[in-house]
Amino acid sequence: MNGFVWIDIVLFTILAATAVGLARTRQLFAAAMLSGLFSLTSACIFVLQDAVDVAFTEAAVGAGMTTVLFLGTLALTRSREKVTPPRRSIPAALIAIFTGGVLIYASTDMPPFAAADTPVQQHPLTQRFLDDSMTEIGVPNVVTSVLASYRGYDTLGETVVVFTAAIAVLMLLGRGRPATSAEPKPREALPQPIQHDQRVLRVVSKLMLPFILLFALYVQFHGDYGPGGGFQAGVIFASGLILYALVFGLDAARAAVSPAALRRMVPLGVLIYAGVGFATLLLGGAFLDYNVLDAHDPAHGQHLGILLVELGVGITVTAAMLMLFYSFAARGVGR
Repeated sequence: MNGFVWIDIVLFTILAATAVGLARTRQLFAAAMLSGLFSLTSACIFVLQDAVDVAFTEAAVGAGMTTVLFLGTLALTRSREKVTPPRRSIPAALIAIFTGGVLIYASTDMPPFAAADTPVQQHPLTQRFLDDSMTEIGVPNVVTSVLASYRGYDTLGETVVVFTAAIAVLMLLGRGRPATSAEPKPREALPQPIQHDQRVLRVVSKLMLPFILLFALYVQFHGDYGPGGGFQAGVIFASGLILYALVFGLDAARAAVSPAALRRMVPLGVLIYAGVGFATLLLGGAFLDYNVLDAHDPAHGQHLGILLVELGVGITVTAAMLMLFYSFAARGVGR
């Protein structure tokens, strides 16, 4: 076995150990940290499988945003899982064992690991995307070509899903307004600003934040040529602002990016994406057919269309992630 196989074995061992730890622990903080470790390890496995774009998303969303939201949720509940009576845990364990058995049985129909003759390798679309995308789309990153151009309808639907999720959170949790004089203020709210004596943390955060935001812009506008795109950039941009909120307080973050601005940004990204599609219709092409954006150079039209729709995705994802955090962070309760 070569070195990559041994690395895979080690990473899968870490995944299994993390899953066992998640199942056994009753400390919710530890569960949130183990969940982040599981996502980070999964991202490493995706990198080894040359799925760098998927690894990017897993690291940003799973190990980053999701962990922060889990920590925010801890402010709304207790820090330890309630003990479940055995009469309720036994049926749950049987269901989990049955489901695991079905999945293991179904995995026997899967092709051998890393086999070259798998259906995904032999399907005609695979060679079409790999061989013709550079000529038709003019984008070196095949993943971007597929997501933003060939299957632009699906990506538009995913953007609408993110928009719908943000609206649902607002409906369930409200806008996260601070407590008024008529409402008792909570004894603890998330996040509390870092105390002034923590100078190292505050200074390091100030130094890191510009680079985080600059990297988000790089991922946004360089997704045509390397791993990244609007979704990953949106999550990274939101993570940088969430770091600012965790260190300097929620009020400082709201002053930098107000909730009112976020409520306008969430639908704005969807409108930009859909607007590109309607513009192609008005120019005589099909919906999201970027070729008509530049009749003299279809490849340039593809570049322009992908740039605009990825910008829409980035705006919606950034605003939705921040709205989720604001909504959770403003509902800290005494414990």
